[in-house]
This record gives sequence, C-alpha cells and structure tokens, in this order.
Amino acid sequence: MDKLTHFSDAGRARMVDVSEKSSTQRVAIASGVLRMQIATLERIRTGQIAKGDVLTVADVGAVMAAKRTPDIIPMCHSIALSGVEVEFSEILEPDAEGCVGIRVVTTASCVGQTGVEMEALCAANVALLTIYDMCKAIDRGMRIECVQLEEKRGGKSGVWKRGMAK
Repeated sequence: MDKLTHFSDAGRARMVDVSEKSSTQRVAIASGVLRMQIATLERIRTGQIAKGDVLTVADVGAVMAAKRTPDIIPMCHSIALSGVEVEFSEILEPDAEGCVGIRVVTTASCVGQTGVEMEALCAANVALLTIYDMCKAIDRGMRIECVQLEEKRGGKSGVWKRGMAK
C-alpha cells in the first residue's frame, strides 16, 4: 500500500508540502445521489418547494463548497479553481424502498500543484445537502448515497477512473 502523505514520520497529521511539484492542469469529477419520495421529486421538478428553485440553489451551494473546501477539510490546500461545473439528473427507477432520486455530478478544475478531488467531493456533498435542506419539511426520509470520486486527471499520477485497475 502507498504511504499516507498526510502524516509525518512521527505519525502526526500535517499539510503536505507541494512546493516542489509542477503545476499541471488538474480535473476531478465526483458524483452522489439523493433518494426521495416520488412526490418530492415531482415538487422539485414543478417548482413547488416553498424555499425556491431547489436545483439552482443547490448548484450555487456546490460552487460555494468547492471554493471553501480548505475551510472545512483540515489538511486541504487552498487552490485557485479554474472552474466548477454541476449537473443534475433524475433517477426515475424506484429503488427497493420505492424511492426515486436526483444524481449530481460535479467537476472541479485548476492549474496547480495539487489535485482538486476534495473540491469536487465537497461540491457533490453540499449540492445534495442543499436539496435535502430545501425539501426536508416534506420528506425527512431522504437519504444521501454513493458520494464518490469518479475520475481525476493531472499531476504525477495521471489519470484515474472508477473501475480502473490500480
């Protein structure tokens, strides 16, 4: 197994020094799902949530989260993001509990010395949490599932995609 870089030789947590790393184009893609009742998805789709346009607010929340990632992840570097993209899609096939859902895919990019995986993952989580917050009054049973990194590109390790052999 690869050595964990966020720990010193003495076992203490540390922020990794990236000053010797080359700046390269870096991209990370994350995704996640929020499961909900069919009626909740219909109200989101038709703009019948009292707090406003759910997906527009969740999009803004995702971008804000990506920008503020180092404020909430202790050893995360501040990164000058080049862009953050957020895409939502509906999951209409009910799961075993009869819930449909909304899937979010977030893409974070930069030119820098370290990757943007945490920014993409934070963006995905906050997008889903924002939807939950805006709809909880009508569906407290919603659940967040499968927030995960899908792909990362750039840096010394190159390309990694979910499902790729290590």
